[in-house]
Amino acid sequence: MITSVEGRPLGDDELVDLAKRGDADAYMQLVARHQRLAQRVAFVITRSTAEAEDAAQEAFVKAYYALGRFRGGAPFKPWLLRIVTNEALNRVRSATRRTQLALRVERLDRPSGDAAPSPEAAATTADEHRRLVDAVNRLGEKDRLAISCRYWLDLSERETAEILGWPRGTVKSRLARALGRLRTQMEAEG
Repeated sequence: MITSVEGRPLGDDELVDLAKRGDADAYMQLVARHQRLAQRVAFVITRSTAEAEDAAQEAFVKAYYALGRFRGGAPFKPWLLRIVTNEALNRVRSATRRTQLALRVERLDRPSGDAAPSPEAAATTADEHRRLVDAVNRLGEKDRLAISCRYWLDLSERETAEILGWPRGTVKSRLARALGRLRTQMEAEG
């Protein structure tokens, strides 16, 4: 790991500067830092693990070659995730048929030191989670993307707007409408 003179890990901006000057290790550190999120963003769009991995890998290659055009001082993560989003959307558009795999969402928060839930509680939680994922998957693409980026990937409104290429106000209004449609669906199902 490349570190500063003080021994702290370098920030994205410092790693980008080094990578622009040809430091492959600095770019590999950026890849390692953002790879899981890039794959998760691509998965939300493609709904395929293999396609998501390919889209993320291709996006990292494209980002590397585009580093010269990266605006210094701008945040790296939204710029990279926009490339990932474009690559994933291109793969979905060019596919002859869409995959029907269920959206798999990793549990980010694991209980720490809490007692394990009862089998009944675990089954109920898993069932509710499955119902929610199914309901989100039935939403239109833009609604699904907005909800997934904002809540499942835990991106800010600003990051969601940058990644999806929407104005921030559109993200707010799209989320409000999408959550309303989701609520209506869930209530109709009991």
